[in-house]
Amino acid sequence: MVPFDFNERPFIVIWEVTRACALACRHCRAEAQLRRHPLELNTREALRSVEQVARAKPGLFVLTGGDPIRRPDLMEIIDHAAGLGLRIGLSPSATAEFCEVDLKELKRRGVARISLSIDGASQESHDRFRGVPGTWDLTMRAIRNAAEAELPVQINTTFTRQNIGELDGFVDLLKTIRPVLWSVFQLVPTGRGKLDDLLSGPEMEELFQRLWELSRIATYDIKTTEGQHYRRVVLQNTRNIGALKQRAPIGVNDGKGFVFVSHVGDICPSGFLPIVAGNVRKDELLEVYQNHPLFQALRKPELLKGKCGRCEFRSVCSGSRARAYAMTGDYLAEEPLCIYQPARRLGEEARKEHLLAISEARASVNAG
Repeated sequence: MVPFDFNERPFIVIWEVTRACALACRHCRAEAQLRRHPLELNTREALRSVEQVARAKPGLFVLTGGDPIRRPDLMEIIDHAAGLGLRIGLSPSATAEFCEVDLKELKRRGVARISLSIDGASQESHDRFRGVPGTWDLTMRAIRNAAEAELPVQINTTFTRQNIGELDGFVDLLKTIRPVLWSVFQLVPTGRGKLDDLLSGPEMEELFQRLWELSRIATYDIKTTEGQHYRRVVLQNTRNIGALKQRAPIGVNDGKGFVFVSHVGDICPSGFLPIVAGNVRKDELLEVYQNHPLFQALRKPELLKGKCGRCEFRSVCSGSRARAYAMTGDYLAEEPLCIYQPARRLGEEARKEHLLAISEARASVNAG
């Protein structure tokens, strides 16, 4: 992997090509709509935006939504991105329309991977989350189509209070799907996401410990999205920073190795941290990423507040800047759902409380 200096360029660029989507997912960040927004980037603007991404030289360029399949010029966008040497990921919705797409042709055009969401370990719970009956069946069909096309599949799962009790079911399901990566999302209360749906800090800690244990035997990689303190759990268990280097440079976070472009061209640190720093219609993506004060602040762990600012893991974790912002109004505030106490301040009583909280969370999850 070519070394990445996060001050110079992002590792990943995600472009929300549209907010149009046929689904109505319970925790949708984008609050997707049935119809395309009239101010979406048009084809000419879209292709020029792709050229900006190419100049930023990211390791990965992801087309997401909404549902990117709802853009009639999607293939033209993919062709242009591939022609500029970008490594392309596609994050479609599992719809009947997508199930008719020729995935072999998609791969031939340059898509390296697709990601599909499974947010319930059963048909009933997944369809309830997605808001449209039959979505489970379409997702399974899309996964089979990808396997036949030899197109790698990443599975995305958002854990909430509603589905955390299904963790073992997800593990069994993934044994049959055999994805290349399981990306486990931690809810940020933005869009349709609600505070009441968040896991508690101890529940999240227990989930991360279970994920670490699973990672030792799983046939697929595991990463977290907006659950940056999973990296701390990995390091606590392995004492080996190399364990974090399998998929991406160490320390990627909102605005730090990561940049998001909205359907109308707004440039933000991530889709979950929707603070606008520029717009590709008038600004150069890389210039905004390198020089805007918001992005620069997000790349300086010494500016973090509370226990995140004192934490010995801050350079590899830094907590979810998006969740800090959503829950406190301050993107530099400490991670609201991390129960870890920095070692320099961790006395014996605090250490016992930390272990007790994990034990209680384990019992709660097992009871569920």
